[in-house]
This record gives sequence, C-alpha cells and structure tokens, in this order.
Amino acid sequence: MTNPAIDIQRVYEPLPEQGHHCYLVDRLWPRGLSKEKLANVEWLKEVAPSTELRQWFHKDPEQWTEFRKRYLAELNANPDAWRPLAEAAGNGHITLLYGSHDTQRNHAIVLRDFLAKHATGHK
Repeated sequence: MTNPAIDIQRVYEPLPEQGHHCYLVDRLWPRGLSKEKLANVEWLKEVAPSTELRQWFHKDPEQWTEFRKRYLAELNANPDAWRPLAEAAGNGHITLLYGSHDTQRNHAIVLRDFLAKHATGHK
C-alpha cells in the first residue's frame, strides 16, 4: 500500500492540469477570485476549521500546536466532511487549495496529513 498523493497549494497559484482533482478547503470563498476561475474546483467548506477556530488562530498564529490539536478534534468529530476527500485521495492524485498567506502554518497542512492517514482504496 502506497501513500496517497495529496498536494496542497495556495488557490491564487495556477491550478494543476486538467484531470487533476482540486478541492477548495476554505470556509470562505477566496477574495478576488471568480467562480468561473475555479469552475472545475469542488468547494468543501465543511472540512475547513470552524469559524471560531479560524478566528482564534488568526489572532495568535504562534498557537500553531494548539490550533493543530483543536482542528484535528474537529475533523475527528465530523467524518462526513472529510470522508469524500479521503476516498478521492485513495483513488488518485488530489490537490487541496487554500487561501492563507502562510504556507508553513495553515489548516491545509493539517488536513493533508490527516487525510494521508485516513485515505481509502490506495492504489
């Protein structure tokens, strides 16, 4: 069994080639981007951190470790939100798109690592 191929990238970067499944995993639609630009991207806002957790973390990004812990708890409590992504990751290469400016500490990193452990149907 191999690890699923799950990439993460900022939604503002050029999207991967056709046939590559991309998912927007932010609760809010990214500023300045039209729905047409992301027409082939599935928006799964329910898998994003809760509004309360997102706002708390943005006030104090130094709380990265605690944010990860709280977000993982939210994910574990809401399998219906992440299960479609785990299935997709198990069946092929996917990309999680996020809007955060911080490429080192954001929820997509936590989600990618979580999905890698829960992906089903690995090729």
